[in-house]
Amino acid sequence: MEQTITPAREVVVGSGADSGRVVQQEEQAPLVVGRGITTEEQKMKVMVALDDSDGSFYSLNWALTNLLKPKSIAPNNNTSTPNEEEGCMVYLVHVQHPFTNYVYPAGAGLHTASFAASSVVESVKKAQAEISATILERAISICKQNMVRAETLIFEGDPKDEICKAIEQIHVDMLVIGSRGLGGIKRAFLGSVSDYCAHHASCPVLIVKPPKNIIK
Repeated sequence: MEQTITPAREVVVGSGADSGRVVQQEEQAPLVVGRGITTEEQKMKVMVALDDSDGSFYSLNWALTNLLKPKSIAPNNNTSTPNEEEGCMVYLVHVQHPFTNYVYPAGAGLHTASFAASSVVESVKKAQAEISATILERAISICKQNMVRAETLIFEGDPKDEICKAIEQIHVDMLVIGSRGLGGIKRAFLGSVSDYCAHHASCPVLIVKPPKNIIK
């Protein structure tokens, strides 16, 4: 299925033998991989994965502008809240990395575990909570400006696993996620959340590649 979107970009959805594979890739164009998306107008559950990168918010803004904004909003409509009967239900998701204690060698055949004091752990968790709140408050504000209903979700763990689990729990119809544009070496060692989700998520995945000038 092929859908024309603006500005002059194409979204290609895999189906049949191509299901779960990247069908087409173009410079700065989004990719959709999955089992196929209906073109009938209906309320969908859309998950947007967010972190503190500019590319992450670019993917949110792109999706709101091209896919999620209700079509029936009049230019002079002063309504401050989204119409619950229109558009999509958006879930804004941020995943915190868990605090890790380290084990390091202390001699031949010996290892020593390094455990942080409880006060340090609490400080780290507080800082993570503040970062998550800042990210999601910004995202909620953007959604409200575009008259799109949204809820926020915070998880702790490996982003790849937590996002895929949340998709199944909420029965999400589409995942929107940004691409960091990792090089080959970084991709091999660090992996790619978007690549992982494209192959393991139980719903179609829209991967939005930001322009080079905003990739951090």
